[in-house]
Amino acid sequence: MRKVISVFGMILISLLLFSCSASSPVEKLKKELAQFPQFSIILEDMKEEGTFFKDYYHKYKIVYAEALPENPDSLVFTSEILDWQKVSKKEFQKYFNYLGMVIAAKTPEGKITDTPYPPGYQYVGNPRYGHWRTDSQGNSFWEFYGKWMFLSSMFNMFGRPIYRNDYDDYRRTYRQGQPWFGKNRQYGTFGETTKKTHRSFFERRMAKERLRKQSFSQRVKKRVRRSKMSGFRSRSGGFGK
Repeated sequence: MRKVISVFGMILISLLLFSCSASSPVEKLKKELAQFPQFSIILEDMKEEGTFFKDYYHKYKIVYAEALPENPDSLVFTSEILDWQKVSKKEFQKYFNYLGMVIAAKTPEGKITDTPYPPGYQYVGNPRYGHWRTDSQGNSFWEFYGKWMFLSSMFNMFGRPIYRNDYDDYRRTYRQGQPWFGKNRQYGTFGETTKKTHRSFFERRMAKERLRKQSFSQRVKKRVRRSKMSGFRSRSGGFGK
């Protein structure tokens, strides 16, 4: 437990030190997490604040694996949601489409990737973590072994079975270095799955949109009221002769 706390302390201190830097928080996180055999950086939330001069923020979820000193082949996985991090407008726009997706990772093969994909997909198809099963309709789907079932929870994969044809489509897209949003584009900022798993983001956007419409409506009413008053004064100006 002390080791876990020290790791997160190191990451948080590093992010705070570089929060005002021009460098990307994602790049800083990648450097801090590179010491671990596996990691995932997930864009957990994002927001913008201000009216005329806007500030932009990201919130990241990290999942990383540590090898046990007494048994390097055994891994202990830890997940944590970090505090809000200020990012540049360019950084905000770069990742805007990838809410809820892995935006950087070190895979079980030790490869570091920046190609976005749905959380947990790097463990699908790996015989160390699970196997393919067939349902009553003949569809092949992925099932984690019991000891790795917690990965489904860490990556919020419950309720969305991963079928073989979807995984094959993901692999084809991934090999081309392209983000994969699902065959029906159900992942990412505009995906139906994301709307269910990241409700706070969409609730904030809806509330902001309502305020914007109310503010616009009030400005229109004020302009109409001023226009009517101006017309009344104009018509009243000829009396008194």
